[in-house]
Amino acid sequence: MSDTLPGLPEKVPAGPREAAGYEIEHQLVAGGATRIAGVDEVGRGAWAGPLVVCAAVTDLSPAPELPGRGARTVRLNDSKLLSSAHREGFAEVLPGWLAGHAIGESSPAEIDEVGMTEALRRATVRALEALPRRPDMVILDGKHDFLGRPWRVRCEIKADQRSVSVAAASVLAKVHRDRLMAALSADHPEYGFADSAGYPSPVHQEALAAGGPTPHHRLSWSYLDDLPQWRHLRKHRDPLAGSGQMTLL
Repeated sequence: MSDTLPGLPEKVPAGPREAAGYEIEHQLVAGGATRIAGVDEVGRGAWAGPLVVCAAVTDLSPAPELPGRGARTVRLNDSKLLSSAHREGFAEVLPGWLAGHAIGESSPAEIDEVGMTEALRRATVRALEALPRRPDMVILDGKHDFLGRPWRVRCEIKADQRSVSVAAASVLAKVHRDRLMAALSADHPEYGFADSAGYPSPVHQEALAAGGPTPHHRLSWSYLDDLPQWRHLRKHRDPLAGSGQMTLL
């Protein structure tokens, strides 16, 4: 259950936004929060590569903008709503503008060992604990509080489109992970990691069927069930033996 602040105004319904704003942060400040971290992750559904989480803290000043076409400007928003070039542009200016930010990761091996929910919690804690100062409130994108105590959490659907803090985190997490996957592509070019970022693109699936998983693949994912020649590599956690127990079936 989220440890939300009492007496907050009614939540504003989520909807498409031209740019992220500070509506959530302002509500939290009105409830007594002084240092708010927005959190977002990338890589949860990938077949290969780490899960990456970013925690970002702003001083509630206007977010930086990028030059667009003509006299238009590009405003900060959820990374999925920005072009690759604009994500890269924001990734260059956000670190100097933010009051603090940090990255946390969970490796494919850790995801296989403890499962995605616990891996997500661990990566998020790593990001939050790496911030220059501990936040007194955390905004999570979505409706589930996977973080839990002692962190004070506000869960918001589409927070990456409504919160500048979460939008900044989404951009930095996405760019950080894309760069990691592009670097891995140099050693495994046939898997197309630079283009797919470890998600199941046709090129990735064809290479996986032909050559099997790399050391960067998640071996507890069900895609291996569809690859008879590699199915023996599938890892399964034994629920009766504890969260860290692995079996090869």
